[in-house]
Amino acid sequence: MSEKIYNIAVEATMEVIGGKWKPIILCNLRHGAVRPGELRRLIPGISQKMLTQQLKELESSQIVKRTSFNEVPPRVEYSLSEYGESLSEVMDSLCDWGKLHIQTLKNNGKSVCLLQD
Repeated sequence: MSEKIYNIAVEATMEVIGGKWKPIILCNLRHGAVRPGELRRLIPGISQKMLTQQLKELESSQIVKRTSFNEVPPRVEYSLSEYGESLSEVMDSLCDWGKLHIQTLKNNGKSVCLLQD
Protein backbone atom coordinates (compact mmCIF):
# COMPACT_ATOMS: atom_id res chain seq x y z
CA MET A 1 0.00 0.00 0.00
CA SER A 2 1.43 3.37 -0.96
CA GLU A 3 1.65 6.21 1.53
CA LYS A 4 -1.19 8.75 1.44
CA ILE A 5 0.21 12.27 1.11
CA TYR A 6 -1.62 15.40 2.19
CA ASN A 7 -0.32 18.81 1.17
CA ILE A 8 -2.07 20.51 4.08
CA ALA A 9 -3.79 19.04 7.15
CA VAL A 10 -7.25 20.38 6.27
CA GLU A 11 -7.23 17.97 3.31
CA ALA A 12 -7.40 15.07 5.77
CA THR A 13 -10.32 16.72 7.56
CA MET A 14 -12.22 17.44 4.37
CA GLU A 15 -11.64 13.91 3.12
CA VAL A 16 -13.69 12.69 6.09
CA ILE A 17 -16.30 15.43 6.63
CA GLY A 18 -16.35 17.24 3.28
CA GLY A 19 -19.24 17.46 0.88
CA LYS A 20 -22.73 18.86 0.97
CA TRP A 21 -24.32 16.48 3.46
CA LYS A 22 -21.75 15.19 5.96
CA PRO A 23 -21.36 18.41 7.97
CA ILE A 24 -25.16 18.72 8.15
CA ILE A 25 -25.48 15.12 9.33
CA LEU A 26 -22.77 15.66 11.94
CA CYS A 27 -24.38 18.85 13.24
CA ASN A 28 -27.65 16.98 13.65
CA LEU A 29 -25.92 14.21 15.62
CA ARG A 30 -24.12 16.58 18.01
CA HIS A 31 -26.91 16.47 20.58
CA GLY A 32 -27.43 12.73 20.77
CA ALA A 33 -28.53 9.60 18.96
CA VAL A 34 -31.03 9.94 16.12
CA ARG A 35 -33.00 7.38 14.15
CA PRO A 36 -32.56 7.46 10.36
CA GLY A 37 -36.14 8.59 9.70
CA GLU A 38 -35.79 11.50 12.10
CA LEU A 39 -32.42 12.42 10.59
CA ARG A 40 -34.01 12.49 7.15
CA ARG A 41 -36.77 14.81 8.43
CA LEU A 42 -34.12 17.10 9.93
CA ILE A 43 -32.31 17.35 6.59
CA PRO A 44 -34.76 18.41 3.89
CA GLY A 45 -33.52 17.67 0.40
CA ILE A 46 -31.41 14.60 1.19
CA SER A 47 -32.58 11.36 -0.40
CA GLN A 48 -32.75 8.13 1.57
CA LYS A 49 -30.05 6.67 -0.66
CA MET A 50 -27.70 9.62 -0.08
CA LEU A 51 -28.34 9.62 3.67
CA THR A 52 -27.56 5.90 3.87
CA GLN A 53 -24.40 6.32 1.79
CA GLN A 54 -23.13 9.27 3.83
CA LEU A 55 -23.84 7.52 7.14
CA LYS A 56 -21.96 4.41 5.93
CA GLU A 57 -18.96 6.56 4.94
CA LEU A 58 -18.96 8.35 8.29
CA GLU A 59 -19.28 4.99 10.05
CA SER A 60 -16.35 3.54 8.09
CA SER A 61 -14.29 6.60 9.12
CA GLN A 62 -15.25 5.83 12.74
CA ILE A 63 -16.91 9.24 13.12
CA VAL A 64 -20.43 7.85 13.52
CA LYS A 65 -21.57 4.72 15.28
CA ARG A 66 -24.62 2.70 14.34
CA THR A 67 -26.54 0.96 17.11
CA SER A 68 -29.03 -1.77 16.23
CA PHE A 69 -31.58 -2.77 18.83
CA ASN A 70 -32.85 -6.34 18.88
CA GLU A 71 -36.51 -5.36 18.71
CA VAL A 72 -39.51 -6.00 16.49
CA PRO A 73 -39.72 -3.94 14.39
CA PRO A 74 -35.95 -3.42 14.20
CA ARG A 75 -34.68 -0.08 15.49
CA VAL A 76 -31.43 1.63 14.50
CA GLU A 77 -29.88 4.80 15.88
CA TYR A 78 -26.87 6.81 14.75
CA SER A 79 -24.71 8.88 17.05
CA LEU A 80 -21.27 10.40 17.11
CA SER A 81 -18.58 7.96 18.18
CA GLU A 82 -16.10 9.00 20.83
CA TYR A 83 -13.72 9.85 17.98
CA GLY A 84 -16.52 11.76 16.22
CA GLU A 85 -17.08 13.77 19.41
CA SER A 86 -13.61 15.22 18.85
CA LEU A 87 -15.16 17.14 15.92
CA SER A 88 -17.62 18.96 18.23
CA GLU A 89 -15.57 22.16 18.49
CA VAL A 90 -15.01 22.17 14.73
CA MET A 91 -18.73 21.75 14.06
CA ASP A 92 -19.60 24.40 16.67
CA SER A 93 -17.19 26.81 14.96
CA LEU A 94 -18.72 26.08 11.55
CA CYS A 95 -22.23 26.69 12.93
CA ASP A 96 -21.13 29.92 14.65
CA TRP A 97 -19.52 31.16 11.44
CA GLY A 98 -22.68 30.26 9.53
CA LYS A 99 -24.74 32.43 11.91
CA LEU A 100 -22.29 35.29 11.42
CA HIS A 101 -22.49 34.85 7.65
CA ILE A 102 -26.31 34.86 7.72
CA GLN A 103 -26.25 38.09 9.73
CA THR A 104 -23.76 39.60 7.26
CA LEU A 105 -26.05 38.65 4.37
CA LYS A 106 -29.01 40.24 6.17
CA ASN A 107 -26.97 43.38 6.86
CA ASN A 108 -26.22 43.53 3.14
CA GLY A 109 -29.92 43.48 2.29
CA LYS A 110 -30.22 39.79 1.38
CA SER A 111 -33.41 37.98 2.31
CA VAL A 112 -32.28 34.94 4.33
CA CYS A 113 -33.81 32.88 7.12
CA LEU A 114 -32.29 30.43 9.62
CA LEU A 115 -34.83 27.76 10.59
CA GLN A 116 -32.77 25.86 13.16
CA ASP A 117 -30.21 27.21 15.57
